[in-house]
Amino acid sequence: MPSPEDARGAVRGWLDDLADIAAAALVAAVHDQPAPTPSRATARGRLADPGACFVTLHRTGRLRGCIGTLEARRPLLDDVIANARAAALDDPRFPAVATAEIDVLEVDVSVLSPAEPLEFDDHADLLRRLRPGTDGIILAYRGRRATFLPSVWAQLPDPANFLLHLRHKAGIEDRVPTAAIAVERYTTAHSPAVAPRAAAARARTAGLID
Repeated sequence: MPSPEDARGAVRGWLDDLADIAAAALVAAVHDQPAPTPSRATARGRLADPGACFVTLHRTGRLRGCIGTLEARRPLLDDVIANARAAALDDPRFPAVATAEIDVLEVDVSVLSPAEPLEFDDHADLLRRLRPGTDGIILAYRGRRATFLPSVWAQLPDPANFLLHLRHKAGIEDRVPTAAIAVERYTTAHSPAVAPRAAAARARTAGLID
């Protein structure tokens, strides 16, 4: 999988491609059509390596869907297509995307690095070790697990508030000591946001999908 830490220069090409493929998958899903098939050239390239991603939808700046995976268990192409369809149709927080909404949506893709355990001495030490704007964080406690992507720092820039909201998302009670929670972090390579119809057409024109 391409390194999420190297999201500059030529690497922008594969992020652009992923966003366009995600858009094509979204458009197909909303129109109740089969998922797009990556072209033979695309399926043999770097996007065919195992990878984990989140696909996020926004409507006029507001979250409209976000589905992803935390571990690389299938080719990145397959992960993008499956998560784009799920973000459009299966996010339990939202109704399925309607055809009329496609032209007011934006789609983007975040590709995750492998998560690593974050060691800390106590709550204050954990707050010091967090890197706002850079770290994606996973909290796990007794079968409960949740994550915030690095992009969430834009809404929750204070580390203490960031962790508090993530604990609530995971369903971890405030009384549970921080030392009892497993914490992991990762970074992401983030695609540009694209308009679904134009990006889907671009994916076909560029030969990314058949």
